[in-house]
Amino acid sequence: MAEHEREPRAPLGIAEVTGPSMYPTLKHGDQLLVHYRAPVKAGDVAVLKHPLQQDLLIVKRLVERRDDGWWVLGDNPGAEGDSRVFGAVPEELLLGRVRARYRPLAAGQRSVLGTVSWLVSALRPVLADRSVSRRLRAR
Repeated sequence: MAEHEREPRAPLGIAEVTGPSMYPTLKHGDQLLVHYRAPVKAGDVAVLKHPLQQDLLIVKRLVERRDDGWWVLGDNPGAEGDSRVFGAVPEELLLGRVRARYRPLAAGQRSVLGTVSWLVSALRPVLADRSVSRRLRAR
C-alpha cells in the first residue's frame, strides 16, 4: 500500500478546506476535525477521496446512500465538483466524518471586538443536515 493510501493511525485527524463548495457551512481555510472510519448517515459532512483523482481529498455532504456509493453535494449550489459531475462516490473512498471546524484568526484582526467575536465563533461542531435527502428529491 502506498504511503498516501495508508489508514490513519489515530481515529481523529485534521483537514483543511480549500475552495467555496461547502460555503456557508465551511469557509476556505477552515481547519476540520475528522473522525476517521466513524459511522455516517445522510446529512453528515465527510472527507472522501475524489473518485476521479484519488490522491485528492474532498469535503462534501452525504446526501443519499445508493447501490453504487454515496451521492454527495457541496452546500454551495453554485459551486461545482460533486456527484452532479462525477456520480456516486464508492463506499471505500469515504474516509471519515467531519465533527468540528476551527476558523483561524484572520490576518490583521487585532481589535478587542474582533478578537472576542472570533473566540465565540472559532470552534463549532459541524452538524448533520437532515433535510438533504428531501432537497435532492425536490430538484
